[in-house]
Amino acid sequence: MLYIFGGLPGTGKSTLSSALAKMLKAAYLRVDIVEQAMRDAGMGIDGPEGYMVCYALASQQLRLGLDVIADTVNPILATRQAWRGVAESLEMPFVEIEVICSDNDEHRHRIETREVDIPRLVLPTWEQVVNRHYDAWDRDRIVIDTANRTVAECLQTLIELSGRERNR
Repeated sequence: MLYIFGGLPGTGKSTLSSALAKMLKAAYLRVDIVEQAMRDAGMGIDGPEGYMVCYALASQQLRLGLDVIADTVNPILATRQAWRGVAESLEMPFVEIEVICSDNDEHRHRIETREVDIPRLVLPTWEQVVNRHYDAWDRDRIVIDTANRTVAECLQTLIELSGRERNR
Protein backbone atom coordinates (compact mmCIF):
# COMPACT_ATOMS: atom_id res chain seq x y z
CA MET A 1 0.00 0.00 0.00
CA LEU A 2 1.17 3.53 -0.75
CA TYR A 3 0.58 6.05 2.03
CA ILE A 4 0.69 9.50 0.42
CA PHE A 5 1.29 12.24 2.98
CA GLY A 6 0.87 15.95 2.33
CA GLY A 7 0.74 19.12 4.39
CA LEU A 8 2.59 22.32 5.09
CA PRO A 9 5.97 22.27 6.83
CA GLY A 10 5.71 22.10 10.61
CA THR A 11 2.35 20.32 10.76
CA GLY A 12 3.91 17.06 11.99
CA LYS A 13 4.04 15.18 8.67
CA SER A 14 7.54 13.79 9.07
CA THR A 15 7.01 12.88 12.71
CA LEU A 16 3.78 11.05 11.95
CA SER A 17 4.86 9.45 8.68
CA SER A 18 8.16 8.19 10.11
CA ALA A 19 6.30 6.74 13.12
CA LEU A 20 3.97 4.91 10.73
CA ALA A 21 6.91 3.66 8.66
CA LYS A 22 8.62 2.36 11.78
CA MET A 23 5.45 0.64 12.98
CA LEU A 24 4.77 -0.98 9.58
CA LYS A 25 8.46 -1.59 8.81
CA ALA A 26 7.68 0.13 5.51
CA ALA A 27 9.87 1.91 3.00
CA TYR A 28 10.05 5.59 3.96
CA LEU A 29 10.61 8.21 1.28
CA ARG A 30 11.12 11.78 2.45
CA VAL A 31 11.60 14.26 -0.37
CA ASP A 32 13.63 16.60 1.89
CA ILE A 33 16.32 13.92 2.23
CA VAL A 34 16.40 13.27 -1.51
CA GLU A 35 16.54 16.96 -2.41
CA GLN A 36 19.25 17.73 0.15
CA ALA A 37 21.36 14.82 -1.14
CA MET A 38 20.95 16.23 -4.64
CA ARG A 39 22.05 19.69 -3.42
CA ASP A 40 25.02 18.12 -1.62
CA ALA A 41 25.98 16.49 -4.95
CA GLY A 42 25.99 19.93 -6.59
CA MET A 43 22.71 19.55 -8.43
CA GLY A 44 20.26 22.40 -8.69
CA ILE A 45 16.76 21.79 -7.41
CA ASP A 46 14.32 24.15 -9.04
CA GLY A 47 11.50 21.87 -10.06
CA PRO A 48 10.12 18.38 -9.54
CA GLU A 49 13.46 16.55 -9.54
CA GLY A 50 13.25 15.30 -5.95
CA TYR A 51 9.64 14.24 -6.38
CA MET A 52 10.53 12.37 -9.59
CA VAL A 53 13.23 10.40 -7.75
CA CYS A 54 10.74 9.57 -4.98
CA TYR A 55 8.08 8.41 -7.49
CA ALA A 56 10.60 6.02 -9.07
CA LEU A 57 11.77 4.70 -5.71
CA ALA A 58 8.18 4.24 -4.51
CA SER A 59 7.31 2.30 -7.64
CA GLN A 60 10.26 -0.05 -7.16
CA GLN A 61 9.50 -0.62 -3.46
CA LEU A 62 5.82 -1.33 -4.19
CA ARG A 63 6.85 -3.86 -6.87
CA LEU A 64 8.91 -5.59 -4.17
CA GLY A 65 5.76 -5.95 -2.08
CA LEU A 66 6.62 -3.33 0.51
CA ASP A 67 4.32 -0.71 1.95
CA VAL A 68 5.64 2.75 1.08
CA ILE A 69 5.31 5.93 3.09
CA ALA A 70 5.71 9.08 0.96
CA ASP A 71 6.54 12.14 3.09
CA THR A 72 6.26 15.30 1.00
CA VAL A 73 4.55 18.68 1.24
CA ASN A 74 2.61 17.56 -1.84
CA PRO A 75 1.32 21.12 -2.33
CA ILE A 76 -0.21 21.01 -5.79
CA LEU A 77 -2.78 18.93 -7.61
CA ALA A 78 -0.19 17.68 -10.11
CA THR A 79 2.03 16.10 -7.42
CA ARG A 80 -0.98 14.51 -5.75
CA GLN A 81 -2.08 13.01 -9.06
CA ALA A 82 1.44 11.81 -9.77
CA TRP A 83 1.55 9.97 -6.44
CA ARG A 84 -1.83 8.35 -7.15
CA GLY A 85 -0.51 7.45 -10.59
CA VAL A 86 2.38 5.52 -9.05
CA ALA A 87 -0.03 3.25 -7.17
CA GLU A 88 -2.61 3.04 -9.95
CA SER A 89 -0.01 2.05 -12.56
CA LEU A 90 0.85 -0.96 -10.40
CA GLU A 91 -2.76 -1.62 -9.38
CA MET A 92 -1.77 -1.07 -5.75
CA PRO A 93 -3.98 0.41 -3.05
CA PHE A 94 -3.19 3.88 -1.75
CA VAL A 95 -4.43 6.31 0.84
CA GLU A 96 -3.97 10.08 0.83
CA ILE A 97 -3.31 11.77 4.16
CA GLU A 98 -3.24 15.51 4.78
CA VAL A 99 -1.58 16.52 8.02
CA ILE A 100 -2.65 19.88 9.42
CA CYS A 101 -2.10 21.91 12.58
CA SER A 102 -5.27 23.91 13.14
CA ASP A 103 -3.76 25.95 15.98
CA ASN A 104 -1.79 28.76 14.27
CA ASP A 105 0.09 29.66 17.45
CA GLU A 106 1.22 26.06 17.93
CA HIS A 107 2.10 25.72 14.24
CA ARG A 108 4.17 28.92 14.34
CA HIS A 109 5.90 27.78 17.53
CA ARG A 110 6.84 24.50 15.85
CA ILE A 111 8.27 26.30 12.82
CA GLU A 112 10.25 28.76 14.93
CA THR A 113 11.68 26.20 17.39
CA ARG A 114 12.23 23.02 15.41
CA GLU A 115 15.70 21.67 14.88
CA VAL A 116 17.18 20.56 11.58
CA ASP A 117 17.29 16.77 11.36
CA ILE A 118 18.92 16.65 7.90
CA PRO A 119 22.45 18.09 7.74
CA ARG A 120 22.63 21.37 5.80
CA LEU A 121 18.87 21.52 5.17
CA VAL A 122 17.58 25.08 5.43
CA LEU A 123 14.18 25.08 7.11
CA PRO A 124 11.50 27.53 5.98
CA THR A 125 10.56 30.53 8.10
CA TRP A 126 7.02 31.07 9.38
CA GLU A 127 6.51 33.73 6.71
CA GLN A 128 7.58 31.29 3.99
CA VAL A 129 5.20 28.64 5.31
CA VAL A 130 2.14 30.90 5.46
CA ASN A 131 2.91 32.40 2.04
CA ARG A 132 3.59 29.06 0.36
CA HIS A 133 1.39 28.09 -2.58
CA TYR A 134 -0.75 25.17 -1.46
CA ASP A 135 -3.68 24.00 -3.60
CA ALA A 136 -6.91 23.03 -1.89
CA TRP A 137 -7.45 19.27 -2.03
CA ASP A 138 -9.93 18.17 -4.70
CA ARG A 139 -10.48 14.65 -3.39
CA ASP A 140 -11.46 12.84 -0.26
CA ARG A 141 -8.52 12.13 2.01
CA ILE A 142 -7.76 11.40 5.60
CA VAL A 143 -7.12 14.62 7.52
CA ILE A 144 -5.07 14.35 10.69
CA ASP A 145 -5.02 17.47 12.88
CA THR A 146 -1.93 17.34 15.09
CA ALA A 147 -2.78 20.44 17.14
CA ASN A 148 -2.59 19.70 20.86
CA ARG A 149 -2.31 15.94 20.24
CA THR A 150 0.50 13.49 20.85
CA VAL A 151 2.17 11.52 18.10
CA ALA A 152 0.65 8.34 19.56
CA GLU A 153 -2.86 9.81 19.44
CA CYS A 154 -2.41 10.96 15.85
CA LEU A 155 -0.91 7.61 14.82
CA GLN A 156 -3.82 5.71 16.39
CA THR A 157 -6.33 7.89 14.52
CA LEU A 158 -4.42 7.39 11.28
CA ILE A 159 -4.29 3.60 11.72
CA GLU A 160 -8.04 3.45 12.37
CA LEU A 161 -8.92 5.69 9.42
CA SER A 162 -6.46 4.15 6.95
CA GLY A 163 -7.75 0.67 7.85
CA ARG A 164 -11.25 1.80 6.93
CA GLU A 165 -9.97 3.30 3.66
CA ARG A 166 -8.14 0.08 2.82
CA ASN A 167 -11.33 -1.93 3.32
CA ARG A 168 -13.45 0.23 1.01
